[in-house]
Amino acid sequence: MSFEAPISRYRTTILPEWADYNGHLNVAWFVYIFDKGTDAFYPLIGLGQPYRDRTGNSTFAVETHITYGREGNVGEDVDVTTQLLGYDDKRIHYFHIMRHAEKGYQMATLEQLALHVDLGKRKVRPMPEEALRLLAEMSEAHAGLPVPREVGSVMGVRKKK
Repeated sequence: MSFEAPISRYRTTILPEWADYNGHLNVAWFVYIFDKGTDAFYPLIGLGQPYRDRTGNSTFAVETHITYGREGNVGEDVDVTTQLLGYDDKRIHYFHIMRHAEKGYQMATLEQLALHVDLGKRKVRPMPEEALRLLAEMSEAHAGLPVPREVGSVMGVRKKK
């Protein structure tokens, strides 16, 4: 399989019920849109809901970092792209960027670390060989992408000098 770099599989329109009292996309719906981007990404690496239904295994997010750069307004279309940053036999580290679909500017980012788990035992376990093979192929395809500046960012109030 040949993977594009980055992966681009999810687009949606911001709905009126997703707006908050400030009149723009509420933070919870940014997370929802990124989660749908993950749902579009996982089947490409042999995971996702069909995999869970078939095997009783899935993934759990264990750490997430989101940045918000620009507002999203009702009726606007957004795209989510995904870059694989790293993986091992039990973990997947990836990065989503949400962009305004027409104007192309970056609205938000999400960096996430997920663990592969046996749902019956609620224990971390290695991914199947097919998922690891697909992750290796995607990793190779994404190797030339620059690491986004938001990766590994630390939040805090910095004192002025």
